[in-house]
Amino acid sequence: MLKTYRTVEQFGQDEIIIEKSTFIGYAKPVTSEEEALAFIQEIKKKHRDATHNVPAYVLGEHNDIQRCNDDGEPSGTAGVPVLEVLKKEDVRDVAVVVTRYFGGIKLGTGGLVRAYTKGAKIALEAARIITKVLYQVVIVSVDYTMLGTLQNQLRLKQYDTKDIVYDEMVHLHVWVELEDVADFKALIVEWTNARALIEDGEISYKVID
Repeated sequence: MLKTYRTVEQFGQDEIIIEKSTFIGYAKPVTSEEEALAFIQEIKKKHRDATHNVPAYVLGEHNDIQRCNDDGEPSGTAGVPVLEVLKKEDVRDVAVVVTRYFGGIKLGTGGLVRAYTKGAKIALEAARIITKVLYQVVIVSVDYTMLGTLQNQLRLKQYDTKDIVYDEMVHLHVWVELEDVADFKALIVEWTNARALIEDGEISYKVID
């Protein structure tokens, strides 16, 4: 698993008019090629009357899957520029479609490249690029009497709590960077005078803006 990677947070949509042609950019986080293709078909169905619906997507830890299509535009003027934006922004697990409604003025090769590049960029901006970092969730269980002190210490050291579960004890699920886990556990022992139960939870990605 990658320690850190960039992707988009959510579905995003924006549009721009260039020489009377309307370009609508769509972007969405996807986890598989099937999901990417389904999203592309959804946009194509929505804009079946459009002049072009140009798709591109990137998947995998090392951008293992990269696909694009010009959808009828001159070769290399649409799909490749959209894909290049994804690669330049170094995002993964993202699908983009740039829809064009022709406005009557031809843009030429360079104009098309710039227009589809812009369409992809506004789509990513609307979907908001985020960074995901791999963290260990450490579960710290303490008596209720120790909760306030422990939370203050976590706040001072800038550790974020993912969740808190209350039963016979209080169980704090704390985000900890992988290389910091041993030091964090030592701090917990110190802060609680060794009266905390410490367990390893899941390893998962945390969004860092």
